[in-house]
Amino acid sequence: MLGHLIPRDQRGLTLVELMVGLAVGLIVVLAASAVLIERLRDHRALLVEARLMQDLRTSMDIVTRDLRRAGYWGSAAKSMQSASATNPYVAIAPSHATANTVNFAFSRDASENNVVDENENFGFRLRKGVVEMLIGGGGWQALTDAGTMTVDAFAVTPNTQAVSLRDSCEKPCDPAATACGPAQWVRGFTVSITARSAADAKVVRSLRSDVRLRNDAVLGACPT
Repeated sequence: MLGHLIPRDQRGLTLVELMVGLAVGLIVVLAASAVLIERLRDHRALLVEARLMQDLRTSMDIVTRDLRRAGYWGSAAKSMQSASATNPYVAIAPSHATANTVNFAFSRDASENNVVDENENFGFRLRKGVVEMLIGGGGWQALTDAGTMTVDAFAVTPNTQAVSLRDSCEKPCDPAATACGPAQWVRGFTVSITARSAADAKVVRSLRSDVRLRNDAVLGACPT
């Protein structure tokens, strides 16, 4: 009797209508989930790239900072006065810098002893995907973290230019002499690092930096 009192349009959804509604809702949820997953994937990729670039910049800053100090000598002024006064820390010529290794030295003496001590040797090299640094007296230690990135290429290319200082001598040079007077050896390096993320090998980034050494070497001396 009560069934006759309920209108036909208020008796609820049919089974077909309910299934259609569930199917539409499921499609909407799947579409929203796909968008969310894609956004999360993009966010993770950005984090991986940012972490890689941050580690690359940190490593490059350390390499360039130490390279700028190469060749420092407390008695550098003597090299202009006498040819026998040779900078013992000057050995950072192209023959001492290969594609993935560079060795150099600079004085750390409170009172200059004109000798390259063990704790005054430094360098950088690429070994098994890790850039290592030579700490004077402490051996080679990892600079980059293998758990964060794998370094595929580490190149140190020297750039040198000789500038004549013969006009600064008190006694003029013989005009016929081809090699007379001191020369300023202006030195620099081009450092490049290429690495891929340890979390995603498809993320590869490179950095390049030109380094101008603060300590120019002086070759030769004024005539006496």
